[in-house]
Amino acid sequence: MPSTEKLGTELLDWLYPPICALCECGLSGGRALCGDCAAGMKRVAAPFCSVCCEVFEGRIDGSFECPNCRGISFHFDFARAAMDRSEKTLDLIHRLKYGRELSLARELGELASEAFDDSRMEIPLREKWPLVPVPLHGSRQRERQFNQAEEIARAVSGVTGLPLARLLKRVRRTETQTRLSRQERLKNLKGAFAIRWWKRAAVRNEPPGVILVDDVFTTGSTVDACAKVLRKAGVQRVVVLTVMRG
Repeated sequence: MPSTEKLGTELLDWLYPPICALCECGLSGGRALCGDCAAGMKRVAAPFCSVCCEVFEGRIDGSFECPNCRGISFHFDFARAAMDRSEKTLDLIHRLKYGRELSLARELGELASEAFDDSRMEIPLREKWPLVPVPLHGSRQRERQFNQAEEIARAVSGVTGLPLARLLKRVRRTETQTRLSRQERLKNLKGAFAIRWWKRAAVRNEPPGVILVDDVFTTGSTVDACAKVLRKAGVQRVVVLTVMRG
């Protein structure tokens, strides 16, 4: 007998026939991307920086750090994106964030989950490290009505079985980071994040690490500020998972 969820999806497909967010072909099963478009999106492929996941052209054997990361001490172990920068991926992220197309969160979360093919993600997966979304400030979340990082993390949880943990809060509203340099971003984010007070004991009792989730990794300033707070609270290891390397 079909499940209630499946019947609900079939009813919605009948009432509002879905189309692919990229090529607009017909879909079913509550999907927002067709198989061809999902398969054709640009993935992160070696060689890439072992710290920030910046992709490089040509042949580089073995693990390496890019010039931007060399000599910088981050509070996270490494960042891993599933998708390399492309207009298609960025368009989907923007449509989720600013167009409120929440159906895209599932697709972006499933794409992000491909990063677990990286051998470095075996321990977080095996030890069931929680997925911690980068938080929005309360006023911005009220404006947007959701947090895109949390929606993506929820979709990743559905794929991997890892728990979702809202450990962080943003205590100060910051200006948009898009046009800021790395140094300006660091200054802009100073004191912006904190552990939710009722989660402080839980942080000490969680597995030794967490997976910090966001939509895009650009300079790493935001996730590093979050990782600093988590490490100060007692988390031993932080890895970063994003949909795209910006």
